[in-house]
Amino acid sequence: MQPDRAEQLAWEQRWALPVGLATLAGIVLVIVSAIVVSSIGGDGEAELLRSAHAHVSDLAVSSIAQGVGIGLLVAPLYYLFQATALRSRQLRRQFVGVVVAAPLFLLVAALLNGAATKEAADEFAAGNATTDLTVQEASRDCRNERGDDAKSFREEFGRGAAAVRRCADEEVADEAAADAVSGASLRGVATGFGLGGRLGLAFALVYTCLHAMRVGLLTRFWGSLGIAVGAAALLLLIQFTLVWFLYFALLAAGWIPGGRPPAWAAGEAIPWPTPGERASAGLGAGEEPEPGDEGDGPGGEDGPGEDRRKRKQRG
Repeated sequence: MQPDRAEQLAWEQRWALPVGLATLAGIVLVIVSAIVVSSIGGDGEAELLRSAHAHVSDLAVSSIAQGVGIGLLVAPLYYLFQATALRSRQLRRQFVGVVVAAPLFLLVAALLNGAATKEAADEFAAGNATTDLTVQEASRDCRNERGDDAKSFREEFGRGAAAVRRCADEEVADEAAADAVSGASLRGVATGFGLGGRLGLAFALVYTCLHAMRVGLLTRFWGSLGIAVGAAALLLLIQFTLVWFLYFALLAAGWIPGGRPPAWAAGEAIPWPTPGERASAGLGAGEEPEPGDEGDGPGGEDGPGEDRRKRKQRG
């Protein structure tokens, strides 16, 4: 059932600025999360968990900022979906559940991942993490590594038997850390929410942007970009979607130069003309070309100066 058009347009106008601001806030929080988490790092799993244990407050802030930031992206997705639904009979309204759930799943995944990493870091720091890899096996791997690339091995671990022992100890520690990460009680649940969120976000962006572009709410460029970044979300490249969300924040708030596409104010679909339709419109707006005088000017004709030059040459 189609909502009352005037009511829907009033709703769109009332929520335009809040949606734009919420989207900008979400983008800022995701960027802040990336900056904060950059303090946690290392060359191997063991060093990474040691760093996470030493910077537990940064880990918590990053997880919360990322989760809340992505969760705020419910606002632009829902707003665009509802605006498109008013103007399109093809859009299936029952998919609104996926549009809303996708960012919320990613919010939960971010919080659970942070908690799982903290659990693994605490277990590793307490010496409770174990592995099936023995020191003898690790030493054999290290000697093979030294034989394959002696220069790099010396630069990292030094020379002699002590270097092999250091390498073996690090490999055993990395394996134990990896087991601690995979064995964290919340890791499986976090992975499930993350997968569901990525799939849902990809569908929400592709489906909504496609229909929004068809009814004229998004330009062809930004509609196509939304579809592309939606597909990229499946490849763990959710950060790339922020470019599109930044554009939509400015569009929703009315801060785009030139204003919104006309379908927003009209409350009905105003599809973008195809290249063929634009060419036909341009030809109809100008004078009929003389046979053999078609050129490269506007509407398929030569410009006035070019037309005069051709007449001079014929004369």
